[in-house]
Amino acid sequence: MATPYESGCDPVSPNRNLAPVSAELDDQGRLMVGGCRLSELAERYGTPLYVLDEQSIRASAQEYREALKRHYPGDSLAVYASKAHSSLALTGLVASEGLGLDAVSAGELLTAFDGGMPPERMVLHGNNKSVEELALAYSHGVMVVADNQHDLDCLAELVPKGGAPVRLMLRFTPGIECHTHEYIRTGHLDSKFGFDPDQLQPVLTALAGCAWARVEGLHAHIGSQIFELDPHRDLAAVMADALKLARELGHPVRDLNVGGGLGIRYVESDDPPSIDAWVKVVAEAVTLACRERGLELPRLMCEPGRSLVASSGVTVYTVGARKVVPGIRTYVSVDGGMSDNPRPITYQSLYTACLADRPLATADETITLAGKHCESGDVLLKDLPFPTCRSGEVLVVLATGAYNLSMSSNYNRIPRPAAVLVHQGEAELIQRREQPEDLLRYDLMPDRLRSLK
Repeated sequence: MATPYESGCDPVSPNRNLAPVSAELDDQGRLMVGGCRLSELAERYGTPLYVLDEQSIRASAQEYREALKRHYPGDSLAVYASKAHSSLALTGLVASEGLGLDAVSAGELLTAFDGGMPPERMVLHGNNKSVEELALAYSHGVMVVADNQHDLDCLAELVPKGGAPVRLMLRFTPGIECHTHEYIRTGHLDSKFGFDPDQLQPVLTALAGCAWARVEGLHAHIGSQIFELDPHRDLAAVMADALKLARELGHPVRDLNVGGGLGIRYVESDDPPSIDAWVKVVAEAVTLACRERGLELPRLMCEPGRSLVASSGVTVYTVGARKVVPGIRTYVSVDGGMSDNPRPITYQSLYTACLADRPLATADETITLAGKHCESGDVLLKDLPFPTCRSGEVLVVLATGAYNLSMSSNYNRIPRPAAVLVHQGEAELIQRREQPEDLLRYDLMPDRLRSLK
């Protein structure tokens, strides 16, 4: 079993470690995060429970900010991709660290506004934005990332005559592929996201005469959970060519947004580059590409999501049923699963697990860690070397700070878990646990069906 203490990684570098920065053992060998014992949090708040480490999030945000300053000679801004985990608390944290925020819906916009994120540090993404979402972004001065002609047509109707022009960033597909999961590979040409490269010149030409639009940026993104660095060098050259074209056509483009995609360590065999190494490659590549083309350096933007928050989070479960299929498999079930972590069944994602109060226990059997949902595929970890555990023990799955809470569901009418933020021995509730009766809030019963009781 991989544990947080056998990874051989620098413990102060969250994106290279399996556990949060603050993870440690108490004097009885029990796992603590943010100065809080995880089994005690399970008892206090119930399980499943999302636990987020404030120290880890701040450390990652500071690493991005400082690496950009160190390696890029121009202005820069890291923009948190809030789809990884959108909440008031997370918004407040990243805003206080000087980062911006990327939203993809009205819900994420409103969360960011209420969480204290300055609109001028925000961008709105999406391949099928509604008129209401565009209007909300425009009314607050949020930069809109135009993904297609539909966005531009809606905005042309939306902006009042004589009104302030909408701040635009054009997204295009750079035609660069990465060796990652097909479902999250967005930089190649066959993608629902962005203008095709051959559309860029006619779109920029058409926008040059539009009083309602001000093209201030260009955006491209090549994928997610990426460990490779070379594709980012290729991306810089493609984007610098686009920047040169846009400026030649008279657009005041000052922002070059290279997206996100840096991977993190989910299991011991994963070997992602550090935040500093990733930023260094991107910054140097953009600087070189612009100088080779005689371009004034743009403001360099990037959109970290997973690499900012994934390693900060753990999910705490309670062990329940055990089933032994002789000669085939041993199933150990927990009180959550695909409704609080859909990534294993969706992406075949791998994770690391341990017992909260026996994190360094020796693995003495192989189990399949199953969820409680009525799906054979609801498996969190398959063929996992693990210490024999008993019903009622608290089990921890690491690196669940991204795409777990934000992708959670009510499948099988199971309420969503609570979430707590831990820091310096204090735990604060940042999301209440749903109750079964909450799931009936939006249901309506036609009167004609009531009469059939």
